[in-house]
Amino acid sequence: MAGEAAGDSAGPRRAVEKLSEAVGERTKALGSALQEAHRQRRLLLVIVCVALLLDNMLYMVIVPIIPDFIATMGGHPGAPQQQQQPGNRSGNASKPLQLLRPRYPADNEDIKIGVLFASKAILQLLVNPLSGTFIDRVGYSIPLFIGLSVMFLSTVIFAFAENYGTLFAARSLQGLGSAFADTSGIALIADKYTEESERNRALGIALAFISFGSLVAPPFGGILYHFAGKRVPFLVLACISLLDGLLLLLAIKPFSDRTRDNMPVGTPIHRLMVDPYIAVVAGALTTCNIPLAFLEPTIANWMMKTMGANEWEMGLTWLPAFFPHVLGVYITVKLADKYPHLQWFYGALGMAIIGASSCMVPACRNFGQLIVPLCGICFGIALVDTALLPTLAFLVDVRHVSVYGSVYAIADISYSVAYALGPIVAGEIVHSFGFVQLNLGMGLANVLYAPVLLALKNICQMKPSHSERNILLDEGPKGLYDTIKMEERQRKGKNLRPVGGMEENSVDSYHRDLKGASEEDSSDYEYT
Repeated sequence: MAGEAAGDSAGPRRAVEKLSEAVGERTKALGSALQEAHRQRRLLLVIVCVALLLDNMLYMVIVPIIPDFIATMGGHPGAPQQQQQPGNRSGNASKPLQLLRPRYPADNEDIKIGVLFASKAILQLLVNPLSGTFIDRVGYSIPLFIGLSVMFLSTVIFAFAENYGTLFAARSLQGLGSAFADTSGIALIADKYTEESERNRALGIALAFISFGSLVAPPFGGILYHFAGKRVPFLVLACISLLDGLLLLLAIKPFSDRTRDNMPVGTPIHRLMVDPYIAVVAGALTTCNIPLAFLEPTIANWMMKTMGANEWEMGLTWLPAFFPHVLGVYITVKLADKYPHLQWFYGALGMAIIGASSCMVPACRNFGQLIVPLCGICFGIALVDTALLPTLAFLVDVRHVSVYGSVYAIADISYSVAYALGPIVAGEIVHSFGFVQLNLGMGLANVLYAPVLLALKNICQMKPSHSERNILLDEGPKGLYDTIKMEERQRKGKNLRPVGGMEENSVDSYHRDLKGASEEDSSDYEYT
């Protein structure tokens, strides 16, 4: 009997052991699969895209929520709804639709909302120079995790805020997280996708997620706010942010990655800012985003006054523009694959489309007509962003050290300038000069800036083979450069000659040949 009992217990034990062995083998297989270069790149792209989606959803999800919430805190919760009720509509029936659009109450509440909306971009603008330098020194994964953690904390504070001061702190904290997450995420994509065509596609996918997050967030926030309460939209975003951060920790292990120890020092951000070609790109990114940043806080009131728009029309104003934005990203990526030397032209064409569309907005008399210029604006922005964001990485490759934190911090600064001014300045311009003059000014600025991109023509025609990345690496790039690889390449004497002393494990300076079709350009590079 004892032998039979022992035999009966041995059977389940063996089954458990076999199951644990199978689980262990599956875990090892999954771990080895994640270590493969192409799989890890795809996983990193997913993590970055989710981070960008979250940041832009949190940026826009408060649009339909905050005006009503601030009015409630002010002690007159019914006032905004009563102001917007047409004659034969009930307040309860129209409230879900009113929450789909931005509403700026009277008196000093519009100032409060404008400052609240701009606080994120203002802090992001101030922090980006520091975050770009930090990213260059420690790599991309750790700042991305820091950004996701700060965004999670900001979202939780939003969910439980009960006064304006807490809302302002949460909004500003989001700007701090964005300065790390957005910049390091885009720089990480540029670093991992080294081929020009692959980099264009990867950055195009990231831009599509940015557009989707910005355009779907107001309906998402308004509907959940009405049916489930103020906290639910923020808690949903907080959970997604937490999962994205955990995925980064488990799959990438940013704090155990020591590859940054022997990496080159990136070009300081102040030197990148005075590079004329990078300055041209940064100016284009700011100018092309001004119409979107200035119209978002002003177009709803203009629609109500001029065309008697319904609440659902004002709430879904920008949603149809998502599709031409994705179409613009797709077209630019396809064209860049075939004609990569025309990136400057795609950006200039996008700015011309934005300028023409901005001038068309005041002439619209109904919602159907308004869709056309708004779609044109988003289509043009897609052309500019998709063409010029990879161009920034290319300029760093051929003119500086191929470390991308600081250059994409400059790009983030360009966006932040537009979105910091929009909520504060746009309303004052409309009040002082009029909505028509605002749009004509933005359109004219884009049309006049488009020819400036001709300055990028020769740079964009330079061959990627002159890039330091392709010269220095023996195998497919896996991140930033290893100093030992540089020394091995230097001994072979391929297009590199030292201009300073060389110690055992360091190179002080290199002089590289960067000939174009008929001209020669050279730059100095400092490494540790």
